[in-house]
Amino acid sequence: MTLTLFFILSAVMAILVFILKNRTITKNIIISYILLHIVFTAYCWINLNSTELVYFTFDSAGVLMLAVLSLLLIPTVYHGFVYTKTDKTRNFNIYHTALIALVTSMTGAYLANGMTVLWIFVEATTLSVAALVYHDRTEKALEATWKYVFICSVGIAIAYIGILLLSFIYGRGDAPILSFSSFLNLASIANPLYLKIAFVFVVVGFSTKMGLFPMHTVTTDAHSVAPPPISALISTTLMNVGFLAIFRVYTLFSSTVILPFMNNVLILSGILSLLVAAGYMLKAKHMKRMLAYSSLENMGLVAIALGIGGIGYYAAFLLIILHSLTKASLFFHMGQFFRVLHTFRLDDCGKYMKLHPAGGLIMLTGLFGILAIPPSGLFISELMIFKGLVFNNQWFLLIVTALLLCCIIYALSTRVMHIVFSDPRDIELQEPGIIKPAETISQFVLLGLVFFMCFYQPPFLVEMINRSIVALP
Repeated sequence: MTLTLFFILSAVMAILVFILKNRTITKNIIISYILLHIVFTAYCWINLNSTELVYFTFDSAGVLMLAVLSLLLIPTVYHGFVYTKTDKTRNFNIYHTALIALVTSMTGAYLANGMTVLWIFVEATTLSVAALVYHDRTEKALEATWKYVFICSVGIAIAYIGILLLSFIYGRGDAPILSFSSFLNLASIANPLYLKIAFVFVVVGFSTKMGLFPMHTVTTDAHSVAPPPISALISTTLMNVGFLAIFRVYTLFSSTVILPFMNNVLILSGILSLLVAAGYMLKAKHMKRMLAYSSLENMGLVAIALGIGGIGYYAAFLLIILHSLTKASLFFHMGQFFRVLHTFRLDDCGKYMKLHPAGGLIMLTGLFGILAIPPSGLFISELMIFKGLVFNNQWFLLIVTALLLCCIIYALSTRVMHIVFSDPRDIELQEPGIIKPAETISQFVLLGLVFFMCFYQPPFLVEMINRSIVALP
């Protein structure tokens, strides 16, 4: 009943925002939607493992990702108000209608207990993001939107082929539901070849959302033109949707003979993601694209963590949660960054600490956070990954991973240091825009949480992660 009410209220709010022409009413509706989402997340947490509407289960992994979404929704809406304050009322309403649709679709994807329902909500996120990427109505925005829709559609189609293979394995009258719980009992007796093919299609298909190689190109252009608050969601909570989809299938097949095969696929995809990220970051000329490649690097590490197993399972969840907080803070800041420097082109950036001291501090602390330099909480998760590699005697993989991370650290740190302290290479600095102190609060809070969790991980978080991975070998 509560889930039904949530979906109905979300739909009603989205429709009202779209048809009403008053910005004040729209803002009040959006704020109400934030409260609705937070209350619904709390309800899911309290009613853990319960099922509603047959197709949705409030399991630990889904609720954990939902909590991250609720936390990031507050600054997303605030920075969205700042970004769209000069827009026409129609564009303002379309933006927030699509935002409600995106958040609701991600919520459904997190809680779906079957592949078919999960696929439907993932497809819905594509349409919502497309409307948000095209928000500025420029030629580049149109190009990036069509690229996003095309590549995501191809990826989702590939994932659908994997789902069809699962339905053949299922071989029952209720196959269209493809419930995770009922399929768990059939996976062990299924043909391993079908399972391998299905897993490869699922990984390739949902990597459009997770941002993994080989479908990593889908978000790069989108980040270049999307509003910064939307880039924050694409690079965090939407990537979490892709991760969760792959993780659920991985969990289903983990008790079968194809577990080593799945681990090899994930590790290979993770290493190639690191390689591509390192290569592009060494020659990147655009700040938001640099952050997009940083997300590719972190998702590669998540895939490697999942592939090595053991302590890596916990590390994967911890890494993806902390990455969400860190990367969201950096993308939220990009709106202020542009108003100060009037560009995202790295050669035209410089003296940021002098022009905007609070922003310069965010860039430096964000650099420490995203590169997993202590006291960043990401250091703990990456340390666990390296420990897992040592325990598995995967020394070659450890060396390759470390070398690629060194390239990424060099690329990102030199560019951020140039932005913060050096003079721009090609142009004279323009007069910076006016930034209200309140605009930087959200970034400091999120980064503070990331640093705090380097020293202390709350028991409820540890318990939720352990519950999420309890079914894995």
